[in-house]
Amino acid sequence: MTTAKRDTYTPETLLSVAVQVFIERGYDGTSMEHLSKAAGISKSSIYHHVTGKEELLRRAVSRALDELFGILDEEHARVGTAAERLEYVVRRMVEVLMAELPYVTLLLRVRGNTGTERWALERRREFDHRVAALLKDAAAEGDVRADVEVRLATRLVFGMINSIVEWYRPEGPDGRGGVSGASGASGAGEREVVDAVARLVFGGLRKAS
Repeated sequence: MTTAKRDTYTPETLLSVAVQVFIERGYDGTSMEHLSKAAGISKSSIYHHVTGKEELLRRAVSRALDELFGILDEEHARVGTAAERLEYVVRRMVEVLMAELPYVTLLLRVRGNTGTERWALERRREFDHRVAALLKDAAAEGDVRADVEVRLATRLVFGMINSIVEWYRPEGPDGRGGVSGASGASGAGEREVVDAVARLVFGGLRKAS
């Protein structure tokens, strides 16, 4: 991978580079030597800012988790019917995923082998449960269909959203976001992806008139 130049090195650069290395090599397969080479700085320089690679991992997944939990505190996630709040949260989840793509990708790939990973998994479960509660409330209010079990519906919704990290690329051939494939990105922009997810999710969830 392309290494960062020494004269442009910052703690933020280090975190960004570390996230890319963790994604490419896997957290367990990444050493401080790998991070040093990728960042273009000495290991001692890294240790000047962090205690080790696990601190970098915690900073990275915290960034993703803070953005996701921040959605739940936004006005439109707290005001309105449960169905309206749920749709707002789903749309914002997609937006955050695309805006923080490397960080959310890393969050989705932690496996629980370290204390930080177990903490991240627990936080992810907490977020999932809060979204599931919105779906349950929407069903209770009669705005979404009740013939699909809430836990299953929640998993399917998260599965659709989380799959975006596997194919979405921020820059397509024309400078727009798009779908990654054999022929390159399709040119689908962020708003198109958000709208498509919302239509598919709520087209299936909303109770028929």
